Amino acid sequence: MERYELARERIGEILEEKTVAEPYRDFFIKEAAFLKKVATVMDHEQEREAWSLGEHQKLNHELYEDVLPENYENSYGNPAYAQKMLGEYGRDFTFLYTELHGTIAYAFEKKIWDLTVGFELFLEIYSAFSQEEIPSEKQVREILVSYVNDYCQDMVEERIREAVDAKDNFAVNIIMDSDLQDVRYLYRFGEFISDDQLQTAEFLNSLSRNEIDEMARTYTEGYRIGFITGRKDITKKKTVNIRYHLGFERMVKAAILQFKEMGLETVIYRHSLHAVNRRNQFRSGFTGGIANPQFDYDHRQDSALFMDSDFVKRKLRAMQTSYDEYEKLAAVHGGPAVIETFGETPFSPVSKPESWNFTEAQQKLQLELDNESSQITNRYIKGDERSFTIIAYPVPAIGGKFPEIFREIVKINTLDYKKYQTIQQTIIDTLDTCEWVEVKGKGDNETDMLIHLHTLTDPKKQTNFENCVADVNIPVGEVFTSPVLAGTGGTLHVSQVYLNGLQFRDLKLVFDCGQVIDYTCSNFESEEENRKYIEDNILYHHPKIAMGEFAIGTNTTAYVAAQKYQIADKLPILIAEKMGPHFAVGDTCYSWAEDTPVFNPDGKEIIARDNEISEMRKDDPGLAYFGCHTDITIPYDELGSIRTVDDEGEMTSIIEDGRFVLPGTEGLNEPFEEQ
Repeated sequence: MERYELARERIGEILEEKTVAEPYRDFFIKEAAFLKKVATVMDHEQEREAWSLGEHQKLNHELYEDVLPENYENSYGNPAYAQKMLGEYGRDFTFLYTELHGTIAYAFEKKIWDLTVGFELFLEIYSAFSQEEIPSEKQVREILVSYVNDYCQDMVEERIREAVDAKDNFAVNIIMDSDLQDVRYLYRFGEFISDDQLQTAEFLNSLSRNEIDEMARTYTEGYRIGFITGRKDITKKKTVNIRYHLGFERMVKAAILQFKEMGLETVIYRHSLHAVNRRNQFRSGFTGGIANPQFDYDHRQDSALFMDSDFVKRKLRAMQTSYDEYEKLAAVHGGPAVIETFGETPFSPVSKPESWNFTEAQQKLQLELDNESSQITNRYIKGDERSFTIIAYPVPAIGGKFPEIFREIVKINTLDYKKYQTIQQTIIDTLDTCEWVEVKGKGDNETDMLIHLHTLTDPKKQTNFENCVADVNIPVGEVFTSPVLAGTGGTLHVSQVYLNGLQFRDLKLVFDCGQVIDYTCSNFESEEENRKYIEDNILYHHPKIAMGEFAIGTNTTAYVAAQKYQIADKLPILIAEKMGPHFAVGDTCYSWAEDTPVFNPDGKEIIARDNEISEMRKDDPGLAYFGCHTDITIPYDELGSIRTVDDEGEMTSIIEDGRFVLPGTEGLNEPFEEQ
């Protein structure tokens, strides 16, 4: 606290000083003013309780306004602007800007340590530029790298602790202690609050308690049933991690209480803000609105500033020692329960050369870090003992029919799983008689794939496909398998798809021996940019990446709803993957738990839990996993056929011209007929 007070006082003095020459002074004055405002957040906590909604909104806007799209062109958070104004120092200063941007959240959480080290970093660089001879770019970078290395252990340890420790949880306390009918509670989190968060909270407040409880029950029961179907003992677990977007607190509160009835305390942590813990632009944890997705995208590889072999070793040591400290808490952690949202304006990023970007050597180091990190985590939160669930809901940005769409999604999330289970079993029974599955597109879709299936040595007791109903993966509607890589190949083509919030246009992946060997899309003018976009956001810089999953989606109700409301381009992959066949690149669905037997409701064991890559875990786990799993769906209207092929070349049609034709599956066409 003493260090914090000294740093805070010194930052206040900078506003009156002119010791730093231009063009650098402008950056320091603006950041000092920002940090001074952040520091006042804690001073007025009690006072803010009496604030009007408008006063809360004013402060929230002031804290985030610099990165909003309308201001971003002239923000030091924008790497292009930072380089334009600061020349060779641009990337270093835009890194510093982003690290300091996280202090907003630390102030609301009263994380004095995090505030202090950020303030002190700012002051150290300010002091360097206050000298008669300003530092070289190399010296500035060395200051930033030292900051990362000095505090790596502390930042990693805190991240691991807050992921498994339910004690005195910041977000849980707000949810359980606030009057959720009064939407001013949203501003206690310290996240950016857009109209989506406000209107979502107001809409949920219009629902009855029974409606909220049923939404939560679908979600929590999916989590519980996931343990049962996976033959895992949920009674060994003491905590569950809820990840969600602000605005859903009424549902989350109901879920917290329902999990408690199962003997589980809830852990809710914020998405990562320190560069040490951030990974790409994706947010894992609770989050508010994204003030500017381009800002997040521009800083997705900020760790290029410090990524070297020493850092990789340092972070892995930090993870190991931290998990050792919290070993008992990790052992009883059950895994995540995720609430996704969709409907936001589709985002197509601009790729900026001024941003930090990994070199080829750094990409390999990041892969090494990802693989080793996954192995450490799996040793303490064991894959064969944990589970998860995931569900998705729209936000008001989806359009004027938001209430109707929301209720339609609730209906989709609660479809009669027994009906689907029966029909899907019919599909599986046919698939289990063949050696191959052929998938072809129609019209302009150039998909032509052949998928090689595992051989069943005892068809009466074994199956290749999991009959997926509404448990870990809500809503219902798919059968999936891990293909044999040898013999799996062809072209996968989709005219448009959204993956992890990013749009891909005219995406093509070419497979040989089950691995991607060529790829392109039409997002950018140059082929080089298109390939890099795929490498960054689908392949994750693996020189080769395997097909981890092939599935047939059966949720035609969701597909028809998407057509009715014209929201197909806004649906999350969680729902979109149920609306046609999909292929996942990366790990199998059974990664880290391949040796745990999995059974369908008919009692047959799903034996297709491995492929030739994952089997390498027995000798070297570092070679067996990619650390990613990205589903790519061909919608029914681009689908020509799905046919089985037996060892004699005989074919049986499951889908023709986008409609189910296999006897016993006709019921899946009913939503089409009702259009």
